[in-house]
Amino acid sequence: MTGAAGAESTAELGRRVLRLRTERGFTQRQLAEPAYTAAYVSTLEAGKVRPSEAALRHLADRLGVSYEELTTGRSPRDATRLRAALTDARRALATGAAEDATGLFEEVRDEAERLGFAEERSAALLGLGDCALETGELTLARDHFEDVERLLAGEPLPRRIPAIRGRAVAHLLAGELRYSCYLLESAIDELNASGLHDPYALLLLYTAAIAPYMDMGAHARAVRAAELALALAPSVDDPGLIARMHRGVARTLIAEGRTAEADASLAKAQELYEQLRIHTDLAHCHWMRGYVHAQDGNLERAERELRTARDMLASKRAALFTVQVEVELADVLRRRGRTAEAEALLLPLLARSPAPEPVDAPGPVETPEPATAPGAAPGSMAAPGGPGATADEAGLTAERGAVHAGGAHRLLGLIADERGDVEAAEEHYCAALSLLERTGAAGDLADLCRLLGDLLRREGRLEAAMDAYRTGLGHRAAPGTTTLGPAPAEPPM
Repeated sequence: MTGAAGAESTAELGRRVLRLRTERGFTQRQLAEPAYTAAYVSTLEAGKVRPSEAALRHLADRLGVSYEELTTGRSPRDATRLRAALTDARRALATGAAEDATGLFEEVRDEAERLGFAEERSAALLGLGDCALETGELTLARDHFEDVERLLAGEPLPRRIPAIRGRAVAHLLAGELRYSCYLLESAIDELNASGLHDPYALLLLYTAAIAPYMDMGAHARAVRAAELALALAPSVDDPGLIARMHRGVARTLIAEGRTAEADASLAKAQELYEQLRIHTDLAHCHWMRGYVHAQDGNLERAERELRTARDMLASKRAALFTVQVEVELADVLRRRGRTAEAEALLLPLLARSPAPEPVDAPGPVETPEPATAPGAAPGSMAAPGGPGATADEAGLTAERGAVHAGGAHRLLGLIADERGDVEAAEEHYCAALSLLERTGAAGDLADLCRLLGDLLRREGRLEAAMDAYRTGLGHRAAPGTTTLGPAPAEPPM
């Protein structure tokens, strides 16, 4: 070590030796003997000499500390204590409310920063990002994940993958589907190009990519990501990640109409989550199983599963995820003929959304640059709301749950259309279109344009109806394609 950095390190080491010697009541001679002199120790403590490894090992032995603790200031006891605290915080996030876990992670982050423990500090920041995702604070979540990436900038890429995955999920939840895919695919390509075929890192990325692929209508790419995830799973010894993988694979099976297989995959995930007592992810399994039953037309079972998911997420105070489940629950209630209940569930969720403005017909839709929000397909990550939540916590907006906000307006438009309130139906359809245009959720946009076109055609507004249909056709991309360019390279399996 040379220059200013070396001088600073030597001075810091000298201060550390002085502190430890003073705490133990040793004189410089007692510390030095029999191999060294008191003058040598004095010079070392003044930061004027960089001791050899042999001298450092002698001093560490005399001071009763490890060589690592003397040279780095890292106490194995402190590291063990912080890792235990991280375990407690993770358990709190899995079984309790994210707000409670946040306090524990903050304590670890602050203590790790004080002690200079970068690894424990990055783990605490990663936990804080996961807490913010669960509470729906998407900007805060991105900030925490970016802090992790900066802290680990000099580390191998696999170390940074959990933070990159977290940032991609935050963008997904904010409605920025394309940017979410970009982050995940760029990381996959970088891993494969550098020969870092880390199974855990790749499984994290492929599993996370399934949701934005599905929401963008890139079903072939989603299916391939699911196949690669299944192939990687036997190399990964992490039950939580394996369960998340089964949940993601179920989405591709649902899209292919293989609902029995999807339900079996969800059952595997549910069993693992129950063993691990990971309540939020377990709630997502109930959520997706409700969607599977709804696809099969078993609306009674669908309602039961969705209510279970909603109650579990509400008890965790996971507001964004809760309100997203409520949108899908409202769809089941409407299909069961309970439109008043569905409407009563939906209207409070949009209390903070901008009032819809009617338009004669939609213009061409452009997919904007990244924003962040989850797709409307089951199992997408979302943010909590629900019983007991305030308007601030529960509202769906363009920046927070945009896809489900669009879905809520679509349902309210259908309800208004079914009771003959054409003006209200058009307003809700146009509000949904405005929300979904920025997300890139191609399938949802195409369906919405069809509904709006049908309504306008029935009203005799044929030119406006044709514009709506053309807009919808513009979003009906070829199966398996997106605006993202070539799919990332695949790892050797």
